[in-house]
Amino acid sequence: MPELPEVEAVTRSLRPLVRGRRICCVHIFHPIATKPQSPTRLAKFAERRRILDASRHGKYLLLVLDRGLIEMHFRFDGQLIWFRSASELLRRANQSPDGVHVDVALELDKGVLGFADQRHFGRVHHWESFEACPSLRALGLDALSREFTPSFLHAHLSASRRPLKEFLLDQSKIAGIGNIYSAEALWHARLDPRRPANSLSRTDSAKLHKAIVSVLRRALECCLDPAPDFRDPQWWFQGLEKILRAYQREGLPCRRCGRAIRRIEQGGRSTYCCLHCQK
Repeated sequence: MPELPEVEAVTRSLRPLVRGRRICCVHIFHPIATKPQSPTRLAKFAERRRILDASRHGKYLLLVLDRGLIEMHFRFDGQLIWFRSASELLRRANQSPDGVHVDVALELDKGVLGFADQRHFGRVHHWESFEACPSLRALGLDALSREFTPSFLHAHLSASRRPLKEFLLDQSKIAGIGNIYSAEALWHARLDPRRPANSLSRTDSAKLHKAIVSVLRRALECCLDPAPDFRDPQWWFQGLEKILRAYQREGLPCRRCGRAIRRIEQGGRSTYCCLHCQK
């Protein structure tokens, strides 16, 4: 599932392709991608609008328009695909046997941006403003924003009794951290994911803050090398497994103490950690 580093890499790579472009037509091949909004209303809202910028908050990608915005959430498998023209889109989109799955496509005055999720969990929505979007309003501070400081994190940890891992996954507290990078940050900070959030001292909170920022920035570097190639439908992020120290390493030796990494369940999701050196 794309988390903050992946979505930030997508946003940076997409920006030069779409900034300043006008949306000429909206092609909706699978209306489920716009639910609960009407696909017809999305098309009417977006057509003839100019894209001022591509930005991100948490795991959401935003196309800022000259009026309103388009919000995209990739969920588990969503991705973007770039086509040279509308004719290429219509020739390749959803055509068997070698076609490209596309749910929604924004035909621009130069190029076409396609949104695809074969499992149909990803969503594309339109809003009059940032404030009008319930999902965006519900998000907490972005984990790579300047306002995300050690003091901010400590204050919010102190007010919560939830286990650390569950606290980090709560997007209303800190936006952008998912299952992968929460496990990695807790490993680097040497903190047990089961510990109550309010049990951390100010020193522990500072260690966790440093680990979160460091892990996210290192992952972003990997996500940009190589940068996303939207022209290749098979493209995906490469090399991230090389920087992982806990996530999906069950049974492998901890790279700090040598004991086996364990997989435990928290809130119905897998958590990977070293129960020997994470206290």
